[in-house]
Order: sequence, then C-alpha cells, then structure tokens
Amino acid sequence: MRVHQRRSALVALCRTRSGGTLECAGFDEAALVALLHVNSSLAEAVQRRGLPPIEGPERQRFLDAARIDFQDFAMLGDATATLEDGILRLEIDLRASDS
Repeated sequence: MRVHQRRSALVALCRTRSGGTLECAGFDEAALVALLHVNSSLAEAVQRRGLPPIEGPERQRFLDAARIDFQDFAMLGDATATLEDGILRLEIDLRASDS
C-alpha cells in the first residue's frame, strides 16, 4: 500500500479519534467538490510528469507506479460523491464505455 504525502480536502477536515476512527466536522458539498477536484488534478499531474533519468528494472517500476497512480487518482476524480447522515459514498462507474 502506497502512502501519498499530499493532504486532501478530506484529511484537512478530519481528525483521528481514540480507537482509530475518523471524525470529520464541517464536511459539506464544497468539500466534496474539492476532494474530487484534487484527485482529478493529481491524475493530470501524473500524466504530465517527466521520466527521471533511470534505466533497467527501476525504469519499469517507475512507469508501473505512475500508471497505478494515474488510475487511482482518475477513478476518484471521476467519482460521484454523496454525503448522507455522515457517510461519504463515492460511486465509480467501472463499466466499459461505448466509445
């Protein structure tokens, strides 16, 4: 599991309570929009970033990690988010597109 160092809109509004559960105060529609926008922006950044001067197996590992990063961020950025009764639900359509 990779851990990204960027703070998202969600992390900025939440704190960890005793027992490891998250408590999020003030999370509203604007925060949902920001959360999805951050992930769309990260997906675009992954596509634009250059390839560092690496060779061999390390180069392939970098390319594989970039592909997975892009997929993760793009899926979250394309999600439909709803917040009902304190439950954040991200809906991601994984069906093949007709295009």
